[in-house]
Amino acid sequence: VVEMVESGGGSVQAGGSLRLSCAPSEHTYCTYDMTWYRQVPGKGREFVASIDKDGATSYADSESGRFTISRDNAKNTLYLQVSSLKPEDTAMYICSFYSDYCGAVWGQGIQVTVSS
Repeated sequence: VVEMVESGGGSVQAGGSLRLSCAPSEHTYCTYDMTWYRQVPGKGREFVASIDKDGATSYADSESGRFTISRDNAKNTLYLQVSSLKPEDTAMYICSFYSDYCGAVWGQGIQVTVSS
């Protein structure tokens, strides 16, 4: 069973940057639409950004250009570059891949903690 594996999270001071990655645990022949979400305890999952199979991107209004989503199709890997981090960006970041043929696959999430 294919799982998504996130990496690149951790603790950073406000104003810093991180690059999150998400890749399948094994080879898959599907081409996915890819999405990043984030969640904090006690709140619902929040959409962050998405990129479809053709490279079209969409971002949550709140991010003001600080987040950049990208993908490497050869590696079937999703990235999220986050800059000028704020304490309110502290959350579990979760990736999700979807294709009509392979269905939806979610990652376990990776913690990002921003200190002031």
